Amino acid sequence: MAAQEPSPPPSSLEGNKPGFPKKILANKLQDKHLCNICLKILRRPFQAQCGHRFCSYCFNKAVSSGPQKCSACIKEDIFEEPTSILKKGCAFPDNAAKREVEALEAVCINEECSWTGTIKEYEANHEGRCDFRILPCPSCKELLRANELERHNERECPERTLNCKYCKEPFHFKNIKAHDEICPKYPMICEGCAKKKIPREKYVDHIKLCTKFRTPCRFHVVGCDMTKIHDHEQACSYEHLNLLLHFIMGIKVNLESLQPQSLELAGHKIHELHQSLRELEVKMGQLSGAGAPLSRHCQELELKVSTFENIVCVLNREMERSATTMEAYNRQHRLDQDKIEILNNKVRQLERTVGLRDLSIVEMEAKMRDMSAATYDGVFVWKISDFSKKRQDAVAGRAPAMFSPAFYTNKYGYKMCLRIYLNGDGTGRGTHLSLFFVVMRGHSDALLKWPFNQKVTLMLLDQNNREHIIDAFRPDISSSSFQRPVSDMNIASGCPLFCPLSKLDTKNSYIRDDTIFIKAIVDLTGL
Repeated sequence: MAAQEPSPPPSSLEGNKPGFPKKILANKLQDKHLCNICLKILRRPFQAQCGHRFCSYCFNKAVSSGPQKCSACIKEDIFEEPTSILKKGCAFPDNAAKREVEALEAVCINEECSWTGTIKEYEANHEGRCDFRILPCPSCKELLRANELERHNERECPERTLNCKYCKEPFHFKNIKAHDEICPKYPMICEGCAKKKIPREKYVDHIKLCTKFRTPCRFHVVGCDMTKIHDHEQACSYEHLNLLLHFIMGIKVNLESLQPQSLELAGHKIHELHQSLRELEVKMGQLSGAGAPLSRHCQELELKVSTFENIVCVLNREMERSATTMEAYNRQHRLDQDKIEILNNKVRQLERTVGLRDLSIVEMEAKMRDMSAATYDGVFVWKISDFSKKRQDAVAGRAPAMFSPAFYTNKYGYKMCLRIYLNGDGTGRGTHLSLFFVVMRGHSDALLKWPFNQKVTLMLLDQNNREHIIDAFRPDISSSSFQRPVSDMNIASGCPLFCPLSKLDTKNSYIRDDTIFIKAIVDLTGL
């Protein structure tokens, strides 16, 4: 099962995935149902002007870098320009093929899944939701079935996070042994009295009071490897005098090489240690040279060693405390870094999702505006507000031209729009307002008569309803402007000298409240 590829996640937007895998078909596969790019079953098929079909995703991806030659036309040896050139705007959604593909019988491609239905049902209700699809574990990346992922995350994943049952701190499962070695609440067993469940943080205090615990001789620092028993230290004191003398000399040399700032917490104790060592050297010299009573010198020696041991114990406790604190900080830092990385991934995912939804909303709003402004009787009135600002933008070259929303001769008729230059275009640049008529590509073009041959009347409305500026023309059927569109819109055709700008610069009734109205009338005779 680990050799299978992970299943793709479900998508929230249409048309952003290639075709369906061939294995989902319950019946025999037909070539007409295949995308000519990804060679899989068509998903939201588009048909190019050469007649070949492609997935919406595959076609848009192919032409995103510019026009491409149709590989299917080349393979079938029917390549012909310009119909075999794939580019943006040269293909349309093939709803008939979509309905045919969506009605095909389908089965689930995931092992052991018994789901059956149509391709439409597979995409809407099962794809990306199947309990048997293969997904990677987000922590350890192991490939698992979707219905096994929850159990894996809770019980099996080596990267899962657990809480210590003693100190309640979180840690990765793979670090459980390392955590047990530093956990302050971990239960210890006393080697002397065999008492159990002593928290590590209280273990040192326990052994100090435990009468059965065997501790090393206080002279172990100078070479005694026996554990403490009754009268052991009194018995071995004399034997350790020479060892202690050599050890003291070594300690003195090491202390003289220490940096004071590295032992700030024990600075005053280090000073005491220096003083004690000097006194011990004198006493040892007296002991070896003057033959002083051994018992008195041993007592003094034990007192000095006890002082030295206290200092060493303080330093050891400080080092252990510092090491424990540092390990805790490092552990927390690693946990914080893991949490930050998880949150960063979630933020990036949310940003991508929000970006896609914002884009979808913008596109939907634009379509809604166009639909609300569209008319279906060949008559269109275009309101242009903020005329002064838009005129200034046109003069400055920032926005020389403006397009109107689309309008139609009827619901299934010709699709058209207007194009206006507020500072003129061509022969009218700088002197006239230029107004043009544009034939656009529509969904029903295959049912219409071409070339477009209807009379067009263009008007700048007098808002006092007295003297409208009117121009009319009948299309030149030999012009490419009125042939069936092969792109989103044809070349504009109309009146470059539609209205002198001088009429608009003086007091007039065409501009009111900084707004003008343009009207277009398409003669419907013969339609």
